[in-house]
Amino acid sequence: MLLASMNSHAQKLKLIEGDLAPLAKESSINIEFSYEKMSVGKFDNESDYVAKKTEEYNQKEAGRGDNWAKNWVRDRKDKFEPKFNELFEKEYEKQITYNSKKPAKYTLIVKTTFTEPGFNVGVMRKNAQIDGEIWVVETADHSKVIAKIKMDNALGRTFGGYDFDTGGRISECYADAGKALGKYFRKNS
Repeated sequence: MLLASMNSHAQKLKLIEGDLAPLAKESSINIEFSYEKMSVGKFDNESDYVAKKTEEYNQKEAGRGDNWAKNWVRDRKDKFEPKFNELFEKEYEKQITYNSKKPAKYTLIVKTTFTEPGFNVGVMRKNAQIDGEIWVVETADHSKVIAKIKMDNALGRTFGGYDFDTGGRISECYADAGKALGKYFRKNS
């Protein structure tokens, strides 16, 4: 019964357009990330969420909210994207190029559409989660879409429950997404 409940919350990947077959002959792929039009928790747009959290934290301690808001954005490059890249490359078993001067023929665009930051207050916790779309496009012309994949329910879970930091919880979502997507690409390209 425990295994059934764990599987019901597993990440789902679904090809919604195109085909990954063109990637079979490629030895590398570029990766980009997009957070445009992302909703967060119960907020339809990220800016409303950030404004509310910044104000709440600043009321508790001057400057704390401003620092939190900077980290909210900084964590993308420092935590989320490296976690995704590391596990995607490991599972896909092909080289990825990230902001490379010698780009690959195809680019993978990870478009996060929803983030649930979760929480951990010691006695209660909620896992972080991300949803999004993965687009594979021609690097020379991003309007030429090779494939689109829908990604639902990439969870941020940590062993031991010491995930009090929002960035730490969400980075585990990107690790989950990178690992699952790498396996999916290896199997389907």
